[in-house]
Amino acid sequence: MKKLFVSIAILFCVSVSSAFAQQITKFGVVDTAKVYNAYFRNSAPIRNFEKKKAEFQAEINKKTDELRSLQQKKLEYEKDGKEAQALKVESEILKKKEYLTEYTNAKNVELDTLQRSLQTSDDFYKKLYNTLSRIAESGGYSMILSLQESNAILWYSNSVDITSQVISELGL
Repeated sequence: MKKLFVSIAILFCVSVSSAFAQQITKFGVVDTAKVYNAYFRNSAPIRNFEKKKAEFQAEINKKTDELRSLQQKKLEYEKDGKEAQALKVESEILKKKEYLTEYTNAKNVELDTLQRSLQTSDDFYKKLYNTLSRIAESGGYSMILSLQESNAILWYSNSVDITSQVISELGL
């Protein structure tokens, strides 16, 4: 009986020590684009960006309407045989088209620059890194991968997707 007890104890110790020796690697994945959108959805910088975008679009729409009106006016002058006035309006149309093209290009560059600065916000990435670090340590993750680097992830189980937890812990 004593030998049986010793054998069971040794077997138990060996199995426990081998279980501890095998460390299971736990991975997590995060859809960083989804986190980014949730983070900035209601932020002041994004509201400012959206406001500027709407203002620029309103101005473009206004200038486009002016062009349509001038083109209609030109057609009426041509229909009535008033060639001199039609040429004068055509000259005005060309100037306004040029202005509209330059305005649109300049505002698109401005919006692109503003959007890039929002996407590379240090505050966002610091908070994201700290949140990921906290989740990884508390959840026992060895590694957290971004779904945006999809060429490195061929398949993953939804059970390792911690995107919702990241968004929740960021308070979004």
